[in-house]
Order: sequence, then structure tokens, then C-alpha cells
Amino acid sequence: MYQRTTLPNGLRVITETMPHTRSVTISVYVGTGSRYETRSCAGISHMLEHMLFKGSARWPSAQAISEAIDGVGGVLNGATDRELTVYYVKVAASHLVLATELLIDMVRRPLLDAAELEKERLVIVEELRSVADSPQQQVEVLLDETVFPDQPLGWDVAGFEETVLSISREALLDYLGHQYVPNNVVVSVAGNATHDQVVELVARATEDWEPGTPLCWQPAAPAEGGPHLALLGRRTEQAHLSLALPGTCSTHPDRFALDLLSAMLGEGMSSRLFMELRERRGLCYDVHTYTSKYLDTGTFNIYAGVDPRKAREALRAILDELARVRDGIPDEELCRARELTRGRLLLRMEDTRSVSSWNGVQEALFREVRTPDDIITAIEHVTPTDLMRVARWMLQPSRLVAAIVGPYRGAGRFERLLPRGTW
Repeated sequence: MYQRTTLPNGLRVITETMPHTRSVTISVYVGTGSRYETRSCAGISHMLEHMLFKGSARWPSAQAISEAIDGVGGVLNGATDRELTVYYVKVAASHLVLATELLIDMVRRPLLDAAELEKERLVIVEELRSVADSPQQQVEVLLDETVFPDQPLGWDVAGFEETVLSISREALLDYLGHQYVPNNVVVSVAGNATHDQVVELVARATEDWEPGTPLCWQPAAPAEGGPHLALLGRRTEQAHLSLALPGTCSTHPDRFALDLLSAMLGEGMSSRLFMELRERRGLCYDVHTYTSKYLDTGTFNIYAGVDPRKAREALRAILDELARVRDGIPDEELCRARELTRGRLLLRMEDTRSVSSWNGVQEALFREVRTPDDIITAIEHVTPTDLMRVARWMLQPSRLVAAIVGPYRGAGRFERLLPRGTW
């Protein structure tokens, strides 16, 4: 079970002792991401994350930081998302002190060297271009832009080339000062370490860190008046289809029913979409569903990569399978979806990195942690009636959004397939 301590400056420390492991993972979660940005500084959260790996007060270069962790066989990484930014180290338990001190120094005292910043701009531009060269990634970007037009949730987390090339060092320092404050930070540790041991380490490294007032995230405004379809014509060997329907926010009681619908429709090789599109029709290699949940909104998503000549058939088959949900959910299918979801969750909890993430994300976003057993109990209480209610609410043609990347000149052939009025 996890333990939590809030330090006098507002920094939260959450730990889960796993004495059977030989490793420990230290994750530092900052309550910031692309949702906190304006159009003129889009990508600043991601750029700052990159720059924190370029040198800090005690480890003054990217090489010094890398060598410190490589030298003990550890793993160091970071990631920026819509609502959170994370930095983490996984090391042998004997190197807990090194890993903790290094991460906190990176987050508190980054050098943000001007010469390194100019080089890193070019790296991030190449990162953006790599997405543009990947149609499977590009279709997801196009989908987000269409679901959430002209707002942070619809922008690439890494920003745009023009903003990446224009964000100044002063802007990074200002953003760091607003968002990287202790009352906006969670340190989550899982593995072979005790709570008292971690709290003492973190408190010593952050005792002079003053709290602040972080910026607020921007509310979502999903597209209305649909269905909507966006098409990007590209010379590709596959057509890439991505669909979004209304989902739930990350705290909505129906989120568990939506997760089970996703498991039933498109997670695993026995799911409805996999069986219909791949096994029965041979239309694709990859078809899957997933849910995206944010603090105030969410989506239910479907992806398929198909032969361009069969894209209309694939889209029609996906829409037909969605409509078929209205016919009911057999008890045995619900049972399989429960077991799939339960099994995947429990398997994740054997790794210190996953446990550190599980606890840290929840604490950073919601200021509370639901255990895996809590989630399993909630899943077991979902009934077929719940699934049908959520499915009927989700299947709203006016909220359907589709994005397609493939060798097409126009979207008309696909628009005619989209449901109108009632599903």
C-alpha cells in the first residue's frame, strides 16, 4: 500500500514499498503540459522538458547527467503530455540517493544554456517532422485537431515549427518559475525503499524551494454540429482511419463502463473489431480502440490501417460494429472484457516503474490514489445495463469525428458513409 506525506512547501511525496524487488523508480510529476499553453508558446512544456536534460547545477551537461545514470546501469527519461510532465529514473535500490538528488536538481536548477537551446530547437523540429512523415501518427494529430479545433487539446504536444523556433530562453525561465514550484510537484517512488527514507531525502533536497501560483489549464470545447471528417491526401501504401466519439472525463463514474466497452470492441485479438475486420474480412493488420480521458472531457477512439482500395469497406464495417452494440452485450462478453482489463492491470503492478506511475499520476491530477483493487471492484460492479446506457450516450452522430490519411483527393466517398440524425 502507498503512503503519502506533504512537505511544508506543498510538495507531495508518495511511496509504495515493494521489498521483493531489487530496483526503485523515482518519478517527478509536474502539473503542467500542453493544456497550459497559448498558441504563441505552443510546445513550451515539451521544450522545457527537453532542456532539463541538458544540464543542471550539479550535473552541468547532458553528458554528465547521462553518465551519472548510465554509470549505475539505470534508466533515465521524461515525457510531456496534455496535463502532466514527468521525469523518472529507475535504478538498483542501492542508488536511490543518486537518482533522487539528480532528478530534483534537474527540475529545480536547470541551466537552460542558450547555446544548448538553439541546438535543441532543431532536434524538436526534426521530432515534429518525423510525425509528419508517419501517417499513423499524422492521422492522430489530424483527429485531435478536428475534435478540439483551435485549442491546446487539438495541438501537437510538441507545438508547431514556428513556435518551437521562436520561444525564447526568457519565456522558458518564466514558464519554469510559474509551473515548476513545489506545490505543483509530486515525487512518486516505488520499489525497495521505505517511505521515511524517501521523505528524508526529498525534504533535504527541497527544503529551500519556495511555493508559487501555477497557471491554470484551458477548458476544452469539443467540435459540435457534426459528424465531421478531415482528410489529408498523402501517397501512402495504407489508408489510416481514426475515429473519435464522446468519452468521459478522467473522474466520471461511467469511465469504467467506457473502458469495458473499449476492451470488448477493440482491445485484444478476440475483440469485435479485430474479429470482424481482420479475421473474417482480412481488411487490416491493425485495428484497435482506446480511451483518452482528461480533467474535463474525453474521447473514445478507433484506429485501423487498411488497403486504400478497401478503406470505404473498413469504415462501413467499423460503423456497423458500433451500431451492433445497441443489440445488447452478452454476459459472457462482459465477463471476458472484465478479465482482460483486470489481468492487464495486475500484470502492470509487478514493475516499479508502473507502480510509481500509477500512484504519481493520480496524486498529481486528483490528489488521491485509487488502488488497483479499488479499480477492479469498480469494474466488477459494471452491469450490462450500464454498458448499454453508456453506448447509447456515446453513439451520437453529431459528435462523431473521423480523420483519414491516404492517397485520396477528396473526402466525399467517406462522408456519405457517416451516420446522420440517429445512429
